[in-house]
Amino acid sequence: MAAGHGTRMRSSLPKVLHPVCGVPMIGWVIAAARNAGADPVLCVTRPGEGVAEALADGAVTVEQREGEGTGAAVLAAADRIDPSATLVILSGDHPLVSAELITGLIETHEREGASATLLTTEELDPTGYGRVVRAADGSVGRIVETKHTDQVAPEELAIREINIGAYAFTAGDLFTALNDVELVGGERFLTAVFPILRDRGLRVAAHPTKDTLSAMGVNDRVDLMRVEELARRALIEQHAHAGVTFTAPDTITLDAGIEIGEDTVVGPGVNLHGESRVGASCRLGPHSTIVDSLIGNGVTVAHSFLVACDVRDGVSVGPFAYLRPGAQIGEGAKIGTFVEVKNANVGAGAKIPHLSYIGDADVGDRANVAAGNITANYDGRSKHRTVIGEDVKTGVDTAFVAPVRVGARAYTGAGSVITEDVPDGALGIARQRQSNVEGYAERVDKESSE
Repeated sequence: MAAGHGTRMRSSLPKVLHPVCGVPMIGWVIAAARNAGADPVLCVTRPGEGVAEALADGAVTVEQREGEGTGAAVLAAADRIDPSATLVILSGDHPLVSAELITGLIETHEREGASATLLTTEELDPTGYGRVVRAADGSVGRIVETKHTDQVAPEELAIREINIGAYAFTAGDLFTALNDVELVGGERFLTAVFPILRDRGLRVAAHPTKDTLSAMGVNDRVDLMRVEELARRALIEQHAHAGVTFTAPDTITLDAGIEIGEDTVVGPGVNLHGESRVGASCRLGPHSTIVDSLIGNGVTVAHSFLVACDVRDGVSVGPFAYLRPGAQIGEGAKIGTFVEVKNANVGAGAKIPHLSYIGDADVGDRANVAAGNITANYDGRSKHRTVIGEDVKTGVDTAFVAPVRVGARAYTGAGSVITEDVPDGALGIARQRQSNVEGYAERVDKESSE
C-alpha cells in the first residue's frame, strides 16, 4: 500500500492523514485490507512526512528511501514479502475501498491462475482513465492511457472498461518484472509491468466491479468532502439498519466507530465524535455535540455540548448545558439550562436545573443545587474540591469557596458565600444582614437636580 502525499490539498498535513469521519483516510484502507485477511499490511511511506508516526494499529511501515514512482514504492517492500504470496496493492488515498472488493479481487486472481489481476469497471465515465484492451482469450491484452486522446485510436477510446488502480499480483513475478521496467522521466511506473508479464507468457486478468466507490481517490479538498459525505451516509444507514432513528440525516455528523443503541432517536444537527458510545432509547438533539463520551440508556440531550464525560441511565441534559472532561452524571440526574459541569461527580437523582457552574466537586444523591450556584475551586495556585452531600438543598446564588463540605440533608441560604463546612442537617447562611435606607430615592433625585 502506497501512502502518498500530494500537494493539491493545500495543507501541511499529509494527504492520507486527512480524516474521513474521524479516521485518517489511510486508516480506512488498512482496516479494509485487514478485514479481507491481509497479513501483514505494509504501508510504504517517505521518511519525514509524518505518515509512519500516525499509522493505525495493524500496519507495518516500510520506508521508501530511493526511487520515484509507484513501481519504486512497491520495490521498497520487496524484501518483506514472500515471492510466492499473493500481493494486493492499494492506494492510501482511496478510503472507500471495501474488504469485500479486495476479497473478490484475490479470488479472481487465484481462480484465473494469473500473474497479475487488475480491478476494472465500466460504471464510470472513462475519460482520462486507462482503457483495458482485452485479448482474444479474455485476459488483459494491454492498457491504453488516454490522457492525450489525439494519440488514441477511436475504437480504443470507445472502450468503457477502465483500470481503477487496485491490483493483485503473484509477488515474485511482479518484482522480477519491476526490475526490468524502464524509467520514464526518472520514475518507475507500476503499470509498465503488464506488457512485460504478457511478453513472458504470463496471464494478466481483470476483476470487473460495479463498486465505483472503491475507485474514488482523494486529490483535493473537494474530493475529500465528497468521500466524507458518502462515508457518513453509509455509517448512518448502518446505524439505521441496527435500530437507530435519524430524523434529519443530512444534518448529522458522526465518526466511524461510534456505537448507538436500539431505539435511540438522533435529531437534527447532532455531532457524534471520537470514541463515544450511546445507549438504547436515548433522544439526542436537536443541535448537540458529543465527543469521546459514554451515554447510558434513556438519556436526553438537547442543545448541549458534552466532551469526555460519563452520563448514566435516565439522565436529562440541557438545553444549553456544557459537560466537560471528568464530569460523571449519576443515574436519573438532571443537568439543566446553562449548567456547566467539570471534573465533578453528580449523584443519582441529583438536580442542577439552571445557571450554575459545578467544577471539581462531588454532589450527593438527590441533592438539589439551585439556580446561580458556583463552586469557586481555584485559589490562584491550586484547584480544590467542594463536597455537597446527599439530599442537600442549596439556595439560589450560593457560592462554595473550596475546599468546603456541606453535610447530608443540609441547606444553604440564598445569596450565601459558603467558606466553612456546613454540618449535616444544618442551614448555612453567609451574607450581610439587609439594611434599608429610608428616603434614598428622594435624596438621589435632589442631588441630580442640583
